[in-house]
Amino acid sequence: MPHKVLIEDTQEEYSCREDQHLLAGMEALGRKGIPVGCRGGGCGVCKIEITSGQFTKRVMSRDHVSVEEEEKGCVLACRVKPQSDIRLKVIGKMKKNVVRGVTK
Repeated sequence: MPHKVLIEDTQEEYSCREDQHLLAGMEALGRKGIPVGCRGGGCGVCKIEITSGQFTKRVMSRDHVSVEEEEKGCVLACRVKPQSDIRLKVIGKMKKNVVRGVTK
């Protein structure tokens, strides 16, 4: 079952299946310039903060997400799958590309 994911920075919404990581759904938006790195939790390019919603996550490099950050909802989009509707903020290296050209 797909869930709605809201990118708070841009107010864009996309659907993401429970078997799909949030980064894959973001890529499906078709926006140019969304950088993706290793897609395996090691590079830290896709760092986000989940502000609401349930999700499952896989192991992430502590070089990019500390235990303290993870407790506050900071994760790597390539390592997280939604279990409900999700609201997130882009906080990693891809932030400038996600919000580029978006007027609030």
